Amino acid sequence: MKNISVKKSFLYACLCALFLVSCKKEIEKISDTFKDTVSASDMPEAEKDSVKKDSVPVVKKESMPPAMQENGFYNAFVLPKDKKMRDSVYAEFSKKYSVEERTAILALNRLDSKSKWNADTLVVPAKIDTTLMAYSPFPMQLDILSGVKKFVIFSYPIQAYGVYSNGTLVKWGPTSMGKKSAQTTRGLTFANWKKKLSISTVSSEWKLPYNFNIHNIGGIGWHEYTLPGYPASHSCLRLLRKDAQWLYSYADTWILAPGGATTKARGTAVMVFGDYNWGGRKPWRKLLDDPNANNISVEELTKLLEPDVPKMLKEQSNRERVADSIKTAKAMAAPVQERAGDSLSN
Repeated sequence: MKNISVKKSFLYACLCALFLVSCKKEIEKISDTFKDTVSASDMPEAEKDSVKKDSVPVVKKESMPPAMQENGFYNAFVLPKDKKMRDSVYAEFSKKYSVEERTAILALNRLDSKSKWNADTLVVPAKIDTTLMAYSPFPMQLDILSGVKKFVIFSYPIQAYGVYSNGTLVKWGPTSMGKKSAQTTRGLTFANWKKKLSISTVSSEWKLPYNFNIHNIGGIGWHEYTLPGYPASHSCLRLLRKDAQWLYSYADTWILAPGGATTKARGTAVMVFGDYNWGGRKPWRKLLDDPNANNISVEELTKLLEPDVPKMLKEQSNRERVADSIKTAKAMAAPVQERAGDSLSN
């Protein structure tokens, strides 16, 4: 009996030990879960948003347009707040990407090289297209503009411009438009005059390279200036220098009557439309969740432009007529001037 009692006691002790070990593991598991929860709740708000918004999402293949299926989707390149760490991270960024690729990445984030530290996260395509055309938010073709030879459009919601020639998108890029207190005038207008280097009417210290005026009285135009990653201008349309140079050569100016008092013909048609989500998440950050997030549909632009296309065509036709008449007048004047020159020499 004594042996049986000892065996029962030993068995009971083993069961108790097993129970205690099991409880300890469960407690440790609960403790770890609690620590994770606490650490997440103690995380600064900016960091929590960064983790939530900038982590690479799982994108359904069928939601991507064909171009994005070929080129991949967007990734988040997170920049730390600490300056030394940022310098180190950006040094690696510079090693990984060429100057042209870095310029394209910054452009997608509406930044220039001077403002690269303005962002805490960069939206980076898995495959870099330095022309940016693979990531265009504008439709590649707009049939409603098939008769319009030159057209420039600026979107306030996504801070981007697009250029169409006879309805085909030939270029697009980033811009920084008027800030909330000095917004850029919306609607249809036409390019006026241009100057390679203008001085701002707001401050004489502001130099505006490749300035192309589109609102003469208001002094509004597009030109090269800092792109900080948000609407920051005093109504003008800021561009990267290479884009400002390109548009400077592309767009047509107005044609003035002799003496410059009246306008005989208007320049290239320009449209500014939409509203920016002031204080909200930057539109290009949404590309991390959906590569189509910034896309503007053919239907939307067709509806927007349809009422103004007749006016564009009318002004275009008038400009061609005026330009032809000036060209003819110059051709007729040339022989007269030559004869006058010959008479003087004799």
